[in-house]
Amino acid sequence: MIKRIWHGWTTLENAEAYKKLLKAEIFKGIEEKNIPGYKSIELLVKEHEEEVEFITVMTFDSLQNVISFQGDDYQRCYVPDAAKKVLKRWDETSDHFDVEEYRQYS
Repeated sequence: MIKRIWHGWTTLENAEAYKKLLKAEIFKGIEEKNIPGYKSIELLVKEHEEEVEFITVMTFDSLQNVISFQGDDYQRCYVPDAAKKVLKRWDETSDHFDVEEYRQYS
């Protein structure tokens, strides 16, 4: 299993607009691509004094599934034009980690 992790930041004023865009359009658009091996996406949010940090964590079965999503330059970030309008800054690349162990408790 692979975790694809990316960071972006907005101003305090643009945070709600970005959340809406992620949930209503971007995440939905990713799901509609029906990417083989795509399992989930998580959204982490942290408000700082002057900006809001967003982290997305996507889960795929394999690195090949990430390549199916993003292409051969799979580390390149995926930031649609609509998101660029409300983001203050963002990571140009995503990090990819092998999941060594996963435990879930009820």
